[in-house]
Amino acid sequence: MPLAAETREILCHVSTATLCTALFKRGLRNQFIQDVRPLNPRLPNMVGEAFTLRYIPAREDLNPLSAFQDRAHPQRKAIEECPPGAVFVIDSRKDPRAASAGSILVTRLMMRGAAGIVTDGGFRDSPEIAELGFPAYHNRPSAPTNLTLHQALDINVPIGCGDVPVFPGDVVVGDREGVVVLPAHLADEIAREAREMTVFEDFVTEKVREGRSILGLYPPTDAQAKADFELWRKAKGR
Repeated sequence: MPLAAETREILCHVSTATLCTALFKRGLRNQFIQDVRPLNPRLPNMVGEAFTLRYIPAREDLNPLSAFQDRAHPQRKAIEECPPGAVFVIDSRKDPRAASAGSILVTRLMMRGAAGIVTDGGFRDSPEIAELGFPAYHNRPSAPTNLTLHQALDINVPIGCGDVPVFPGDVVVGDREGVVVLPAHLADEIAREAREMTVFEDFVTEKVREGRSILGLYPPTDAQAKADFELWRKAKGR
């Protein structure tokens, strides 16, 4: 089932930290992609359904530069097939020594309406990608072409990215801290819960800045904290 517009809108305004807590309540501890950072942390949240590409270790006789002349090359083919609104997620085996993609391919994704791109490897042309205004997450910059170490193999199959299982259609959310993956069947309820958690944490933050102790407030074990929250929420229209 496609990602609901309401869910997408909610996820644009909650943090990966809050989403991780909501996932943890359901026993999911390993949904935050490890060692992946935004190239441009000033961008809004990235939200979209996962469209995946899997690399394996390159075999030299199958990965000359001429491999890119094949119009069916999996990397090129995947770029042209990633649906608008999707997040392109690459399994680069947590190896940033060779680039998962460069600025031209990332620009093509942007022009086709993708929501962003994530790799547990690295990007070449990373300064140019950072200036695109397009959400892109990687481990670190990497100049060598992917052909030197990676062989693109499978498109839109289950992958591992930064030690997290990613299934096609899972909901991927990125913010200034990193990227979290929501199982597709839980996305709606997790989004709603995260929205409620965000409202409460905004209240807590305001009270802490006023000098209030966190004891009894966070979590709200005191009846007064709960009553104060309801009054605050009504006054704020939230």
